Amino acid sequence: MSTSSSTTAALARSVHLPSYARSVDLISTAGTIVLRYGLVVLLLLWGSAKFGAFEAQAIQPLVQNSPLMSWLYPLFGLRGTSSLLGVFEVTAALLIAARPWFPKMSGYASLAAAGMFVVTLSFLVTTPGVLAPTNPSRSSSPRQACSRRRTRWAASS
Repeated sequence: MSTSSSTTAALARSVHLPSYARSVDLISTAGTIVLRYGLVVLLLLWGSAKFGAFEAQAIQPLVQNSPLMSWLYPLFGLRGTSSLLGVFEVTAALLIAARPWFPKMSGYASLAAAGMFVVTLSFLVTTPGVLAPTNPSRSSSPRQACSRRRTRWAASS
């Protein structure tokens, strides 16, 4: 069945739905849109921050202790690694936002973003002392970054 005929069939079905079902469908659609573009805004925000020196230094303890990511520092250096991560996040955000025009690419970008969030969650295990209750930086960058990533990973799934 082609996309246009399946869309037409879905619209025809929705016309015959009871009013409460249409309301539920409308709320579900609105929630999906808010979640998708909220994730896009966050990826753009934190991805663009990766191009600054402050964020590059803030993520250094997380990345350098990660067996999955630490190899990037010898290849690209501190700022290069941070910028590479920023390019990845911004690209994923833009492709997720392009869902109406490129749904397949948006799906791949969502999958890549979910993988990125899983790698970031691994920082909780690989960064020494990040979860320690006596850690003086509990409210600073490493813990906040992991917390942000947990939320984004849940949203992208």
